[in-house]
Amino acid sequence: MAGHSKWANIRIRKGKQDAAKSNLFTKLSRELIVAAKSGGPDPETNSQLRAAIAKAKLNRMPNDVIKRSIEKAAGTGEGTQLESLTYEGYGPGGVAIMVRCLTDNKNRTVPELRHAFSKEGGNLAENGSVSWQFKHQGELIVAADGTDEESLLLTAMEAGADDVQKDDGIFTVTTPVEAFHAVRDRLENANFPIERADLAMIPTNKVEISREDAEKLLRLLERLEELDDVQDTYFNADLPDDL
Repeated sequence: MAGHSKWANIRIRKGKQDAAKSNLFTKLSRELIVAAKSGGPDPETNSQLRAAIAKAKLNRMPNDVIKRSIEKAAGTGEGTQLESLTYEGYGPGGVAIMVRCLTDNKNRTVPELRHAFSKEGGNLAENGSVSWQFKHQGELIVAADGTDEESLLLTAMEAGADDVQKDDGIFTVTTPVEAFHAVRDRLENANFPIERADLAMIPTNKVEISREDAEKLLRLLERLEELDDVQDTYFNADLPDDL
């Protein structure tokens, strides 16, 4: 988990600076809309929407904006044509990458992805090429400062977590998909400082790469996440400690 956690930490630090940017809230809004359309507007019975709301709140999205996004799902306007798609590719050093998108136009999304990959020495791949190296799990990032590791481990495991790892100043808690909400609720109730909580594709196979390839990889991930259609990126590299 070391490399993936380090990238999560980089995104968290950057996200705190960029939280007010409209493109972040636009992406969060689209995710809320799609979740509400697919499973209904009640987060108590729609786990996908519940996760999207929690993600929006962690990114400081105002409650009224969250509410309006969910209400849009009841209409026939924005969000009706959005499709959730996952693309696979290879980055510098042969790193496996998965990119989750929400798009209303695949003919726009694919060329944009292909261009981003090619700029940093990567390439898109066929479906199934790299997905076998990832597992769908819950992932929670907890700030290490002021957090008692033993208490966090005990609380998370009692709630059903699979693992707790410390890396680069954060704890990464992984859970089975079905235990994600229970673990998150337990950690929230215990006042652990959760900085990110989401259902994610966690790498089961990691590759070591050079610092040069790691720097190219981070540039590629940033390029991808700047695209409007890209919601999340996942990769299987073990990033160097001195990055």
